[in-house]
Amino acid sequence: MSGQPSYADLGRPPLPARRLRGAVLRTPPWRELHVLNEVTSTSDVVAAAARAGEPEGLVVVAEAQSGGRGRLGRHWVSPPRAGLTLSVLLRPTVPADQWPTLPLLAGLATSTALRERTGLDVVLKWPNDLLVEGRKLGGILAEAPGGAVVVGIGVNVTTSAAELPGPEATSVALEDAGDGSADRVPLLLAILRELGPRYLDWSADGGVAATLAAYRERCDTVGREVRVSLPGGAYLRGVATGVDEVGRLVVCRDDGSEISVSAGDVVHVRPAASD
Repeated sequence: MSGQPSYADLGRPPLPARRLRGAVLRTPPWRELHVLNEVTSTSDVVAAAARAGEPEGLVVVAEAQSGGRGRLGRHWVSPPRAGLTLSVLLRPTVPADQWPTLPLLAGLATSTALRERTGLDVVLKWPNDLLVEGRKLGGILAEAPGGAVVVGIGVNVTTSAAELPGPEATSVALEDAGDGSADRVPLLLAILRELGPRYLDWSADGGVAATLAAYRERCDTVGREVRVSLPGGAYLRGVATGVDEVGRLVVCRDDGSEISVSAGDVVHVRPAASD
């Protein structure tokens, strides 16, 4: 990659921008891809491009982020070249009230790509955390600047146990059997090749319903007892019985009543045994 600085860790080579462009840009809707050395946040870069009128299909990947964001303002930390941190620009044509299902689609696509490339049993914790054996492998964050949707994806690839925030997190390298599945290039290609067609299907008639049906099958939260922290310190406890037609988690309380929780209302969702 032009301009890439030298690096000492041969186990963490830089991403080959030219090779990635040649492979990715053959898969609609992707039309432009940039690999940057370091940014505050790939989503910030893509959001600025969206506000400036950039068309759909931009992909920005960073080797390092100094201010990556997770859900609810949490900080996403990854050592340089240890993971995949990328954001994509989409301009959905479906009604805006269906846009909240798009990050669920991104989680579904990313988990599918990781399962196929690594053989790991990657599942989803609602709304869009990627889990392996209950440990967080990555996550999705979606924002809607200026009539567009920016989807950010973060995956721990070669991150070591010492580099992770705690035992609740993991990486592909820590989970894989040493078969080379912790190579970032094929993982990135697999994610984008899975996300692009799924997004186009989601945009078609009936695509949202089909996406939600597939998401429910992959979602490890459904069927579990959960504790949902709400703004202001309140919390909700019950059994997650499903995901509704706009992507909200449906929780059945002890009294039998059901409440649907949107992503904006939830601080965290955990199985009761993890509380």
